[in-house]
Amino acid sequence: MSSRKLFILALLLLSIANIAISQNIFVYNQQTGNPIPDVVIFNKDQSFSGLTNKVGIVDISNFGENDIITFQHPSFNSTSFNKETIAKLKFKVPLNEKLINLDEVIVSASKWETKANEIPNKIEQIKRKEIIFNNPATSADMISSGNQVYVQKSQLGGGSPMIRGFAANKILFVVDGIRMNNAIYRSGNLHNVLQADVNSVENAEIIFGPGTNIYGSDALGGVIDFHTLKPKFSESKKFVGSGNALARIASADFERTLSANVNIANNRWAFMTNISYSKFDDLRMGSMHNDYNLRHQYVDIIDGVDTIMDNSNPEIQKYSGFSQISFLTKIAHQYSKNVDWEYGLYLTNSSSVPRYDRLLQYKDDELKYAVWNYEPQQWLMNRLAINIHNNASWYDNAVFTFGYQNVKEGRNDRKYKSDWLRKRNEQVNIFSLNADFDKTMINGNFIYYGIELVYNDVQSKGIEENTVTNVSNPISSRYPDGGTGFFQSGVYLSYKRNLTKLPLTFLAGARYSFVSLNSAFNDTTFYQLPYNSIKINNGALTGSIGLVYHPGEWQYNINLSSGFRAPNLDDVAKIFDSEPGNVVVPNDNLKPEYLYNLDIGLIRRIDDVAKIEFSAFYSYLIDAMVRRDFTLNGKDSIYYDGELSKVQAIVNTGSATIYGASLIFDIKLFNNLAFNNVITIIKGEDNTGDPLRHAPPLYGTTNITLEKGKLKMLLGINYNAEISYNNLAASERDKAYLYATDSNGNPYSPGWWTLNFKGSYAFSPKFFTTFGIDNIMDYRYRTYSSGITAPGRNFNIAFRYAF
Repeated sequence: MSSRKLFILALLLLSIANIAISQNIFVYNQQTGNPIPDVVIFNKDQSFSGLTNKVGIVDISNFGENDIITFQHPSFNSTSFNKETIAKLKFKVPLNEKLINLDEVIVSASKWETKANEIPNKIEQIKRKEIIFNNPATSADMISSGNQVYVQKSQLGGGSPMIRGFAANKILFVVDGIRMNNAIYRSGNLHNVLQADVNSVENAEIIFGPGTNIYGSDALGGVIDFHTLKPKFSESKKFVGSGNALARIASADFERTLSANVNIANNRWAFMTNISYSKFDDLRMGSMHNDYNLRHQYVDIIDGVDTIMDNSNPEIQKYSGFSQISFLTKIAHQYSKNVDWEYGLYLTNSSSVPRYDRLLQYKDDELKYAVWNYEPQQWLMNRLAINIHNNASWYDNAVFTFGYQNVKEGRNDRKYKSDWLRKRNEQVNIFSLNADFDKTMINGNFIYYGIELVYNDVQSKGIEENTVTNVSNPISSRYPDGGTGFFQSGVYLSYKRNLTKLPLTFLAGARYSFVSLNSAFNDTTFYQLPYNSIKINNGALTGSIGLVYHPGEWQYNINLSSGFRAPNLDDVAKIFDSEPGNVVVPNDNLKPEYLYNLDIGLIRRIDDVAKIEFSAFYSYLIDAMVRRDFTLNGKDSIYYDGELSKVQAIVNTGSATIYGASLIFDIKLFNNLAFNNVITIIKGEDNTGDPLRHAPPLYGTTNITLEKGKLKMLLGINYNAEISYNNLAASERDKAYLYATDSNGNPYSPGWWTLNFKGSYAFSPKFFTTFGIDNIMDYRYRTYSSGITAPGRNFNIAFRYAF
């Protein structure tokens, strides 16, 4: 054959190949640029059909040139194109997500995917598209963005969620199936949620209340379950690379964030890495109302001497800034048809994080502290998950999750004009194993069961360093200096039945948990404790039973559940100053607290036009662990760090009741315009009638959202009611310097509201931007129980590029 004929044949084959390749089209979310898997495509008479794969690709070569191809997905508006139009779109088909999404799958309720209309618990889903649109700076901001969870902040580098009257170690925090709560999770406000980098979170689910039995101790208020980015396999044997990059900036704290991830994969192996860096300067508050929030003075070092300076701009919250870097890498392997595994390495490291509320304290008309920082702040986790899909006689799917965490925390403080810098450091090594199984039985019966084993090793030390001479001395550690072993274990069994003749789902389950703690005090010269070790063993049986009746577009839920929380090291054996003039000491007689809970819910769906969700709960807490006045060796006051302080301890009180309700209302006003309203009210008091510290005021949000093509915009109001002095918890009254003063001179938390705007625009499937203005009116306010004032008017913009 002549060379000319070979050349012509080669061109012909190349043309045919190009035509074949062009029949593969890419279906993506027009607002985010993300691929959409499981989109069904079909022609008018449905003689040809297809389904997009995990990366949003589907072949349309079987369709005729004149076929009208319909694209359909339960979460997106259906659309139709012919091949000519698809070619003009460069074989990239955009879909717009429904303004009101009625079809949801929940993972956290049973650790396996479950339909939302088969779950009696109230669960909030935070999806990737919402994270991208809301553009949160931290994971704490992400949790609060839906206004269903209240978040307290003691400092800019923090965020402590409050769920149904509980917070801190009474809420369980989970990342990729591994329990994050450790032996030193404290009962006060807790800010470890920032360890999960918001830029690496794929989605999150929040369970309200102790309505599931698979999580065990700590899940009294609820469970916050984060799912981070996963490696994505390709469809071919050849390795294919992809990735995303983010740059974000905000004005109120001059936030600068850079984040990028890369995914390299074939059909057997997948590698993913994400790295993020954020830096925040001192936060600027608003300019209207509530002058008590202004920062008039701060401490600076002038010529080596502590000096109280007048703040030239009292709206700038001096010494509130910090920075954080996060790294995540995962490797996944499809070992066989029935077995795959995934390894992940997680690392988050923060700079010194100033505890801003302590920097506001005065003593004798002078600022009390020159330095008060959390330092160091580091979280390292190794995770290995092995998934087995076997359809065996006793399970269909099994997941074995092995985890190792290393947590480093520290607290450095130095009082004004003191040469001594106190350093108290803790290190926790955590080893965990989870084994979870599911089995589908006949006639709509399902069972879920598993075990959990967790061991914490805690080391704690304290020293003081002279900043002039560099001399160091030992001081009391925060926790027992002889070390602590903390062991948690549990076994659970859950049952689900979908009735065939009625639209009814029945669920029931139980869990037995055992918790033990063993602490040793080596050096008791600082405080003469009446013991040199603490040993506690606790076991508990908890359970739940629920019904979901879901006829047509209605859904009725009822759920009875119990929960418990065993005291951890922070509850039992710490020594620290909780607030000005008070010191908390160990209590070796502390017992678990138990919660009994009733949930009811009503959901009404009207096609894809409207959704109304009402939920209410009533909880009864017995043997509640709260901070109360105490004695040590018969004394009600001791010297702590040179200051005479009233002795307190975590003790079991009689009982407490918490109750509340929430209403969520979504309606599509027009094809591209939707209205949303969320409002929550929670009340709580102990058996003496005193208000509970972590019951927030009434709060909510009202929004109008416009989505049209590549553009999405939202205008909304966030609001928060007042908490009067009479409804303010005793522990909050002791922090009067953080609150406004009423006409009687008593502290109270004022109500507030903010007007906010957000938007996004997709320039292309690969490049888009999100932007917004928070607190447009520049309102000056401090959220309830917080130590730092909220941001003033805040302009923010982010650019995302996919490659």
